[in-house]
This record gives sequence, structure tokens and C-alpha cells, in this order.
Amino acid sequence: MIAKSLRDYRRALIWWTIGISAFLTVYLSIYENVRQDPATFNAQAMAKFPGALRDLMGGLGDLSVGAGYLQSVVYQLFVPMLFIVCATLLANRAIAQPEETGTLELVVTLPVDRKRLVLERFAALVVALLAVAVVTLAVVWAVGESVQLGVPFDRLLAAHTGVFLLGLFSGTVALTVGAATGRKVFASAVVGVWIVAGYMVITVGRSVDAISWLKWVSPFHYYADGRPLYEGLPVGDYLVLAGATAVLALTAVLAFDRRDVGV
Repeated sequence: MIAKSLRDYRRALIWWTIGISAFLTVYLSIYENVRQDPATFNAQAMAKFPGALRDLMGGLGDLSVGAGYLQSVVYQLFVPMLFIVCATLLANRAIAQPEETGTLELVVTLPVDRKRLVLERFAALVVALLAVAVVTLAVVWAVGESVQLGVPFDRLLAAHTGVFLLGLFSGTVALTVGAATGRKVFASAVVGVWIVAGYMVITVGRSVDAISWLKWVSPFHYYADGRPLYEGLPVGDYLVLAGATAVLALTAVLAFDRRDVGV
């Protein structure tokens, strides 16, 4: 079942990997120009993102420093969101989409345990997203070396591990909702609301006492709060993300096992 799921994913995986790699290559290549004229580019960034917009971008670090440029342009928002969308689309193809098209009903009539079906499709999601993460990490490192970002590989690995875990968490949310409801629109909506609200809480909402406490249920808090590009692997935060993902996967297994498919 894992191999079949990966075969089903292969075209989407190829295009997502190419797309994210192209994005990384283009934006990282710009750093060479930033490094040569840091004052101009920092001033332009500050002017382009004033006030709340700057908060939305995580405050914007010093773009002339490799870690600051990577954090602001790559790891703060754009690449995490690409991984989240990729993971959500793949997760929807595991349960919800086949159920809506009627093909899942044929699968569950086979002598395959329902719990095993969900677990193996979750495993396929992990492998698929890991493949995208490995290739794109190699792109970040290679392009970063060519433009002299000056960020050690272990820090890149720490940041990219966070992107992978954040994407996997989001994909598992979609898988769980899809397993419980059989509707990909519900799964996508839950992921969208949780991610957007969670991101807003840890950016523009972090200084608002009434909602700042919500950071503890925001996956972005555990992804970014440890500042992996600056301080290395935030083991505790990443374990929270991994643990929450495991709990959601178990929930998906139980929800699908107790539900009549197609109803």
C-alpha cells in the first residue's frame, strides 16, 4: 500500500519538488546582490513592509546576513506555506479524495485491515514529504554555498527539519479530518484556518495579551520559536510537533476504523 501510494503521488511530488527548488534558487540567488549593497536592500525592505506588515513577516532580520536573509525570505513564511499546501494536497489524496470519487469503497472491500490502510497511507505521506525536504535542503545548501550565505549546514538542516515537521503536522491534520468526514473540503478548511490563525497569533498577535496565549496551540510557535537558523536544533519544540503529529495519526486510524465509508 505504501509503494502504491507513492506511485500515485509521483507526478505531484516531481512538480512540487521542482517548484519549491525553483523558488529557492531564484530567491537565494538574489542574496549576492543584497550582500554587495546591504544598506540599500535593508532600507527597501523596511519601506516595503512597514508596521504590521513587518510583524507579519516576522520582524524582518538583517538581510545582509545569511541567516537573517534566509529567515526573512525563505523560512519565515513562503517555504513553510509551500510545504503545508503540498502536504495537505497529498493527505487529501490518501482518504478523502478517493472516498469522494468512490474508489475507496473498492479498497475497503479487499482483505486489508482499515487501521493498516490508514497507517500505511500516513507512512507514504511521511516518505513523500521527506523526499521533497531532502531534495530542497540540498538545493538550499548548494545555492547557499554558491552565493556565500555563510550559514553552517547543521543550521540549514535544523531549519529544514522544522519545515518538514510543520508540513507533516498540517498534512496529518488533513488526513485526520478526511478520515473522520470523508470530505477533502473540510480537511483543507481545517488546515487553512488552523495555519492562518496560528501564524497570525505568533506574528501580529504576539503583543496582544488577549490572544498571545494561543501561541501554545499554534504549530508555527513550535516551528519558529527556537530560532533554528541562529541557535540550532530546538529539540523540545520539534518533539512537540512530532508528538502532536503522532497523536493525530492515531486519531485518524481510530476515526476511519469506526466510520462507514461512503456514508
